[in-house]
Amino acid sequence: MKALYITSVQRFSGKTAFCLALGQRLQQDGYKVGYFKPVSTYPWEPLPGRVYDEDATFIHRILGITDPLVNMVGVVLAPSMVMELRCGCIGRDLMPQIKAAYQRVAAGKDIMLIEGGASLREGLSLEVDPVSVANQLDIPVLAMVRYRNPVSMGDACVDAKRQFRERLVGLAINAVPDAEISGLQECFACMEGRGIPTLGVLPLREQLQSISVGEIADVLDAECLAAVDKRDALVENLMVGAMSAEQALPRMRRIPGTKAVITGGDRTDIQLVALETATQCLVLTGHLRPVPEVLRRAEELGVPVLLTRKNTMETVDAIDDVFGKTRLGQRAKLDQFKALLEEHFDFTRLYASLGLEHKA
Repeated sequence: MKALYITSVQRFSGKTAFCLALGQRLQQDGYKVGYFKPVSTYPWEPLPGRVYDEDATFIHRILGITDPLVNMVGVVLAPSMVMELRCGCIGRDLMPQIKAAYQRVAAGKDIMLIEGGASLREGLSLEVDPVSVANQLDIPVLAMVRYRNPVSMGDACVDAKRQFRERLVGLAINAVPDAEISGLQECFACMEGRGIPTLGVLPLREQLQSISVGEIADVLDAECLAAVDKRDALVENLMVGAMSAEQALPRMRRIPGTKAVITGGDRTDIQLVALETATQCLVLTGHLRPVPEVLRRAEELGVPVLLTRKNTMETVDAIDDVFGKTRLGQRAKLDQFKALLEEHFDFTRLYASLGLEHKA
């Protein structure tokens, strides 16, 4: 049985998206793929008393994995458990639980994809950080790095090599602007010379950073008042409509791509102006219902109108918290990400490092 530990050097690097795309590719090559998340810091409780992991639930559904969802996570660090661990009320050694869970779910698989933390520090205070987990499970590592600038990228790559040492089979640099890729080639060649292999440089595609209307509704616990069939519509930008309608119109027209406009439910002027520009979704705050004219026009245009009890600041903060967390549940996004990987990621080199062959 083969295994690969896929972790992020910093938040929102694309590791869940990569696990999903790689898992589908391995399935197409004829491999029986398993998935495991040693440490969950995103507990999700769909039913009282049943706590799962958000990412594991997503992967379980998209890859069609048959293992019970509860078996796909080693430990779920719910807030109450974290406080007990840190104050010494219960034992601190979580690694035996993680190793036992991994051995159960790995049985009968050709390859296991293990999803690591959102950063190399996640779980460090409890001794279940990505480096410790990879060492204890004795598995090779692929590190995802989200590009921000050349210096931070170089720092992240060197840090990954320093911490994972010979376990590091490669790096994938994600969300690199097209204009900067050619200028980074010398940097990648230099890292190769230092024993830090770069297996992929994935260009930035704004649509992949987008969030669906349904995801916005879920995170806000919002009621959809119009165009309820448009949950899969994608939003690339946010705009807060707190100015006058005269000031808002030229600003709305300058925003590229699709946008969600966040404004008070009593701001009829902003709502009507937004509906006359390329607005994908209206988010109305303060639980103030709009006038019938707004809902009628939104239905005509097919623009969802979401009503939330949160105020405008709380709404912006809630959406911002999930905006960078790429979800590939929409077929168009998944296909685009898989196409990027096929063009810009060296699967041949990764397969060779893992001792895999193309079986399909």
